[in-house]
This record gives sequence, C-alpha cells and structure tokens, in this order.
Amino acid sequence: MLRKAGKNFAALAFIFSFSVVAASAGDGNGVVKVRSAYSVEETVVRVKQDVAAKGIPFFAEIDQSGLANAAGIALQPSRLLIFGNPPLGAQFLTSNPNAGLDWPVRLLVRQDADGSVVVAYSDFAWIADRYGIRDRQEQFETAASVISSVTSSVTSK
Repeated sequence: MLRKAGKNFAALAFIFSFSVVAASAGDGNGVVKVRSAYSVEETVVRVKQDVAAKGIPFFAEIDQSGLANAAGIALQPSRLLIFGNPPLGAQFLTSNPNAGLDWPVRLLVRQDADGSVVVAYSDFAWIADRYGIRDRQEQFETAASVISSVTSSVTSK
C-alpha cells in the first residue's frame, strides 16, 4: 500500500515544500518544521485522522507540556505523536539496527510563545545520512512523501 501511496503523494510533496518554514538544509540539525493553520489540539486531531485514513498504525501521543506542568515546569503546548508502518520502518532497521532510535516516525506538534503552531519531524535524508543507510533510497522517498502528505493536512484551512 505504501509503495503505491509514495507515488500518489509526489504531487502533495511538491505542494508541501511551500509550507516548510525551516529544513535540515538550512539549520543542519535535520529538523523539518511546518507551520500549522490550526491550534495544537486541532492539529493533533487532523494529523491522527490523516494517519488513520492512510491505514498507518498510530502508536502513541505524549502530552509533553502536561507532563512538564505536572512537574511544576511551565511549557508551551507540546505533543509528540508516534506512528508508522512496520513493513516500511523495518526496512531501515534491517539496513542499520540503530535506526530504531528514529523509528517509528515522531511528529512534534508545539506552540511557540507567539501562539503559532509548528509541526516538526526529522528529515528522512538526514536520518539516512545519520545511520549511513545507502540501500533504502526508494523507502526513504516513500516515507518522505507520506510525511509530506500528513503534514499538508494542517497547513491551510
């Protein structure tokens, strides 16, 4: 399903490129940031709906700001979403087992002090480079297309 999906999402990846506010090429840390047009709560709902509609397993939502606040630490709204397709993710792990540090996919939805909401994730080319994975180009392209499509669900109303 994802192999076909990767081809179908190519056009969406092009559209997505216009909504990226920072990428690994500019900051060198491998973090891609996309500005959401919605609140943190609505962004989380929309991402989860899009992931489910694509048939991608959703594993966890961690309310980082809730945990920080419970510890007496003020933190802007921040939620970490974890999801992925095991047959695709396993391809990276079979190439380099340490890639399990970045799989499944982690998508951070957070609010800046100015109220803007940002969705951030690790750039897949950066992940490939980090783990020296050179034999999974097609799989990385598929993953990049899928995450581009997922994040495009929150870039405009």
